[in-house]
Amino acid sequence: MHFDLLIRGGTLVSSFGTEEADIGVSGRMITRIGNLAQAKATKVLNAKGLYVLPGVIDTQVHFREPGMEHKEDLESGTRAAILGGVTTIFEMPNTQPTTSTEAALADKLERARGRAWCDYSFFVGATQENVRQLIELEKLPGTPGVKIFMGSSTGSLLVSEDDVLRRVLISGIRRCSIHAEDEPRLRVRRALVEGEGVPHRMHPVWRDPEAARLATERILALSEETGRPVHILHISTLDELPLLQSAKRRGLGTTCEVTPQHLWFFGPDCYDRLGSKVQMNPPIREIEHRAALREALQSGLFDVIGSDHAPHTIEEKANPYPQSPSGMPGVQTLLPVMVTLARRDGLLSLNKLVRLTSENPAKLFGLKDKGFLMEDYVADFVLIDPNAEFVPDSNWLQSKSGWSPYEGESLLGKPVHTVLGGQVVVEEGTLVGKPQGQPAEFKWKEPSPTD
Repeated sequence: MHFDLLIRGGTLVSSFGTEEADIGVSGRMITRIGNLAQAKATKVLNAKGLYVLPGVIDTQVHFREPGMEHKEDLESGTRAAILGGVTTIFEMPNTQPTTSTEAALADKLERARGRAWCDYSFFVGATQENVRQLIELEKLPGTPGVKIFMGSSTGSLLVSEDDVLRRVLISGIRRCSIHAEDEPRLRVRRALVEGEGVPHRMHPVWRDPEAARLATERILALSEETGRPVHILHISTLDELPLLQSAKRRGLGTTCEVTPQHLWFFGPDCYDRLGSKVQMNPPIREIEHRAALREALQSGLFDVIGSDHAPHTIEEKANPYPQSPSGMPGVQTLLPVMVTLARRDGLLSLNKLVRLTSENPAKLFGLKDKGFLMEDYVADFVLIDPNAEFVPDSNWLQSKSGWSPYEGESLLGKPVHTVLGGQVVVEEGTLVGKPQGQPAEFKWKEPSPTD
């Protein structure tokens, strides 16, 4: 047997189990898994002592291009992704201009061509103006579907009223991703943080748990009414958990995401230590919310872990609150933070982590032949040293923003090698060659008249 690439002697981790085996790759695809001691290959990676995971699929990143390239762009964002073991990204539509038209989607796909270090796709943002076009926009190549912002975002992306939300949900069939914060409540409570000298610890007071609970309750009711499945992003409160549990029991097709930062940090401690670096929407909340999110993770409520990578420059972050922008970088640290929570804190197994970061994202959004360590799937891998500790610093971090809330934290599971479509693009922690990223392909079934 001869392969283009042979991963030899690694410990393979999937949701199905953990085993020592070799992986043979021909072209872009995994063609053999097993004992390949007698096989030869053009390229061999020695994986002894390393864990081999399917490449991470990060279903929520903000790479800021076009319009805000001083914070991040598609090259720097995907470079950070691939060095963190992320091989596919779903990028959000709140750029300038917003990704809410066919032309804007085509522009992003063209911008990524030849510059992206990992595979990529771009959400289409729902607006009051493009509702009638959404049913066609969601079918376009290169998009994982439609994103709804129920709380304020860039430009015209806010969709906060039930009648418009209902129209969006009936204008398509693919799973709809939701930022669930109740805009009317946020506007009323804005007065709590107006004035000078307001501390960052007031952020979760302004954007309180009730704002999240109300929005989640509303969108789940509309999902049930319209039959449109929704994927609720960055769950942050204990108040939302019973609503999600009920929706799942009723078979609404509801799925949900939790972020590493909502599982790692808690207020007011993190605001006192890190200030605006941990300011995000929805906010990092008190320890009882973190405890409930961790318990929900262990019980199997969450379907996906996404980074919500949303960088700003450190100078922008230094503005007095609430003028300081919300969001933090996280695509490169997603996997090490979660491996640390798995191996050091026992929060979940690595097998479950793979399900949440690779297998489920691929299944829920219909990625073609991705997300699994199985024969006849695309050869996207990340090889990590599960025991080596490291501290993220400016030399390792690749986001154009140049900082991370995890600087100074000791993490486990630093990515050593990353393979994208059968090509080694990170070797011994160093980028190899040129950007190889391609548009992600989706396979989803449009119902026939007889369905």
